[in-house]
Amino acid sequence: MTTEGQVHLVGAGPGDPELLTLRAHRLLSEADVIVYDRLVSPEIMALIPAATRRISVGKATSHHTMPQEAINRLLVDLARQGLNVVRLKGGDPLIFGRGSEEAEALRDAGIAHDYVPGITAAQGAASTTGVPLTHRGLATGVRYVTGHRAADAALDLDWDGLARPDTTLVIYMGAATMAAIAAELIRRGRPADLPAMAVASATTPREARVVSTLSQVAEEAAGLEAPVLFIVGEVVSLCAAQPLPELLADLPMVANA
Repeated sequence: MTTEGQVHLVGAGPGDPELLTLRAHRLLSEADVIVYDRLVSPEIMALIPAATRRISVGKATSHHTMPQEAINRLLVDLARQGLNVVRLKGGDPLIFGRGSEEAEALRDAGIAHDYVPGITAAQGAASTTGVPLTHRGLATGVRYVTGHRAADAALDLDWDGLARPDTTLVIYMGAATMAAIAAELIRRGRPADLPAMAVASATTPREARVVSTLSQVAEEAAGLEAPVLFIVGEVVSLCAAQPLPELLADLPMVANA
């Protein structure tokens, strides 16, 4: 009789392998099979042992390698074969990662599973650009929203809440809808020249940034390759001219007293 396996829903973080948790790294080395998303960076994938089976279930806008329902069934089937499964997701599995949907399917099937958190893209982008998501006097809160809706449904966001002047707005998966989001925020009272930034492939060697304004950022970021994250708010005015680690390296060394 085959003993059922288990599924670990693992966050791969924003892309830099040094930002992967120790637990995630260990599970990657122990897994029988890795079921991974398109947004998992090649640097993270390079950590997986060469002999480990890999299954790509990546999604892009309007193009799914495998529908979500099929991914759910795949995870259940693999676990029922007695395999130790890692479901590897970019960022954190519980922030726009559908991890809870997959966990629900596993729970309904009686499959053992757990979550392994990852650094989400907003945190990764904040660390490399020097843009804090909150800052005294500029932003007392931060809101994460998605610019994508299933089946291209209309965005039904809390526009009044998102337009609060003391809020930093972080928009995931917003490349196709950022212009419309900006127009609505401006209509709700946000200034057209509010600082805004787009960051592509944050924390990786391919990272690219566009620092602009709310009214212009969508147009100016049109050439960036996915994944692209948008950050809107006064905090963008604090964007560092170079990555934070380089800034620290340039500081003079101070001997201990």
